[in-house]
Amino acid sequence: MAAPTGAGKTVVAEFAVAEALRSGRTCCYTAPIKALSNQKFGDLRRVLGRDRVGLLTGDHSINPEAPVVVMTTEVLRNMVYAGSTALDQLGWVVLDEVHFLQDAYRGPVWEEVLIHTPPGVGFVCLSATVSNASELGDWITALRGPTDLVVEHHRPIRLDPLLLVGDRQAERDHLVPLLVRDRPNPEGHRFDADRPVGRPVRGRPRHRFRTPRRLEVVDRLEQDELLPAIYFIFSRNGCDEAAAACRDGGARLADSDQRRRIHAIVAERTAALSDADLEVLGFERWLSILDAGVAAHHAGMIPAFREAVEECFNEGLLGTVFATETLALGINMPARSVVIERLSKYNGERHEFLTAGQFTQLTGRAGRRGIDDSGSAVVLWSPFLTFEQVAGLAASREYPLTSAFRPTYNMAANLVERYEPDEARQVLARSFAQFQTDRALVRLEARRTRLAEELAAMRRPVEGRDAVFDVEGYHRLHEELRAARARRRGDRSATERSLGSLRPGDVIERSTPKGTRRLLVLAVGQRKGGATRVRATDARGRPVRLDASNVDAPPVALTRVDLPVPYRPQDPDYRKQAAQLLARVNPKRFVRSDAAEPPSQSVDPVAAARAALEEHPLHHHPDREQLLAGRRDATRLESELESVEREQRRRGGGLGAQFEAICTVLRRTGHVEDWALTESGRRLRRIYHESDLLISLSIDRAIFDGLDRAEVAALASCLTYEHRSSETPPAPVVPSAALRSRLEVLEGLHQEVNSMERARGLPLTRAPDAGFAAAAWSWAAGHELHVILDEDLTGGDFVRNVRQLVDLLRQLGQVIPAPDAAASARAAAEALVRGVIVAAGSPE
Repeated sequence: MAAPTGAGKTVVAEFAVAEALRSGRTCCYTAPIKALSNQKFGDLRRVLGRDRVGLLTGDHSINPEAPVVVMTTEVLRNMVYAGSTALDQLGWVVLDEVHFLQDAYRGPVWEEVLIHTPPGVGFVCLSATVSNASELGDWITALRGPTDLVVEHHRPIRLDPLLLVGDRQAERDHLVPLLVRDRPNPEGHRFDADRPVGRPVRGRPRHRFRTPRRLEVVDRLEQDELLPAIYFIFSRNGCDEAAAACRDGGARLADSDQRRRIHAIVAERTAALSDADLEVLGFERWLSILDAGVAAHHAGMIPAFREAVEECFNEGLLGTVFATETLALGINMPARSVVIERLSKYNGERHEFLTAGQFTQLTGRAGRRGIDDSGSAVVLWSPFLTFEQVAGLAASREYPLTSAFRPTYNMAANLVERYEPDEARQVLARSFAQFQTDRALVRLEARRTRLAEELAAMRRPVEGRDAVFDVEGYHRLHEELRAARARRRGDRSATERSLGSLRPGDVIERSTPKGTRRLLVLAVGQRKGGATRVRATDARGRPVRLDASNVDAPPVALTRVDLPVPYRPQDPDYRKQAAQLLARVNPKRFVRSDAAEPPSQSVDPVAAARAALEEHPLHHHPDREQLLAGRRDATRLESELESVEREQRRRGGGLGAQFEAICTVLRRTGHVEDWALTESGRRLRRIYHESDLLISLSIDRAIFDGLDRAEVAALASCLTYEHRSSETPPAPVVPSAALRSRLEVLEGLHQEVNSMERARGLPLTRAPDAGFAAAAWSWAAGHELHVILDEDLTGGDFVRNVRQLVDLLRQLGQVIPAPDAAASARAAAEALVRGVIVAAGSPE
């Protein structure tokens, strides 16, 4: 079922749960994130009772034998691969948020579940509104049998997209509808025109329209009765600063009764935290912001704080929550309005404009079912976007779903264990990725055939004219002239930079038709438009002016002389004094590089190419342009046909070629022999991690052997931690010499794996990162929180990284063959689960 938020997808899921219970079977309800699993666990318990609902995530195992078990999708995938007996009575699986299958890292899990779950199990797949829902339905039908496709485009609660424009000439900012009858509002274009008004500030013009400040936005929403609101800011620091600014600016969005209830919720959620931990986490400051009826919500906060914010907001105790986009990923926090501060976000490498799918995801929280007739999506005015761009994004509420499925080392090991070679390849061919590829290949082949026919029809008259006029030869000369001009433009850019680097007193050489001429630079300046101009003299005192138009090659300073004083470069007598200095310069002082060698004398390549073109018989023919246009059209079609054929080759290799490459790597690393798993391969089957092969090789090299629990935790953290900020991280601290030597071995293994992957065109395994090693070592060794957290490591990041580390350590405790090392891994996991980690939000 593909439908907007609030359209009733949950009813369909609950029917599958009821159907499983009615028939005496079990049901697995999967969700993409632990927070959503915990939330759904609570919802189902309230409906079905505590005894009938269980929970399985990486953090919690509660009543796993219950007939209805809520779990993350990865847990179900692992159960399927392990052949768990818990699946024997499985009747239905609910895959919530199935559009996650396009997630680059986690998406393949959804397809693995659909492919490998026993055929008698029914599926309910719930998705946001996507434009190719029918394609997804066709694939599931081909994979698992007859499937009913339910698509709902109507949003139960109307969404009103609005643009909030700050206006320096008006008493009140403008709140402008972006759409009228689902089309861009024709009145909105007047907000694109923005002439300067008033006096410039610090030399910059003041424009009439501006981006409203955060507190102004909250005040305006309160005046228009558009609270409560979720205010999306794509920065953790930005969320914290906005919440604090609202408190400091006098925002009071919670009354005394609401504040008492806020304090009660906070006390309950933070009861397991010590006073010392609360102090280091900034508890008092955080609570004072909640008292103002505002809050921040992001992954940098510990779960207990985030969950308190969610509960307060759902009870209507907060007016505004400033949140990063993670809040939009399925957590049930409906609001009257959603504010999007910017329509671009940093993706780790660059800023990108939001897609229609991302905009839909963010605005899906606007409008509370049973309370609001409509929800508002407020976008803030920006000088970098036109009204048309913003309105176009608001009008596009659907987006295509594209598979991110690709074979992994763990997946390949499981395929080798479970299937014969041909069967394994057939399993890969059943993926949604291959389904989309096959359809795309059909479309590409149709396009290739059409282009080939058009090109054949066009070539016949072209080839006939070539025989008479040599159109091909003339076209080739045209291309040579274009290339010569492009090279000249590049040479001029280099020459411009070289001229700009010269300084008075530099001695240079210039090539002339009569030979090399030595010059002394007297002054360097710029013409209007920014072009560099150099004033120089030769050894006879004659003035020379240089710029990019009259210099054949970039000049390079060969040596320097001290110019006469006082400095008067425009004076003829001064120029003669400088010329005498130049004449006395000893060429032995010259420092030459390849770039400084005088260029050889040659004909101007542009002039030569132009002359050859003009000498061609076709150049003066009256039908020249018509004949040449036919040749250009043929060239365009040839290029387009080559591009289509290249795409066919790329897609045609597809998953099968990747799988063969992965199997080759597994053979070279000793995990597969012929078509059978070795002991290392059987271990790889049980390692579920993005660096699965590197972890398996690390166990083979015994890098975890002989370490205590704190050292094992620190070393394993190098495989789980990843620096995510765009800022350069501080140099990592490795707690001991033993760890440093093991880390060097791990890094060497990583280089070996990457070398094999590069040779076969496979995605590269991520490098180990020791940025969390010191924190992991300290926490496993029993140190307190206040000695670990600092400005570079927030409480929320600490909890998230420890949870990921615990998950890996528990796996290592099961798969490391050395008993002592396996025991150390289990002890490390146990030592890490204390304090703020235990208080990180229990679903019970």
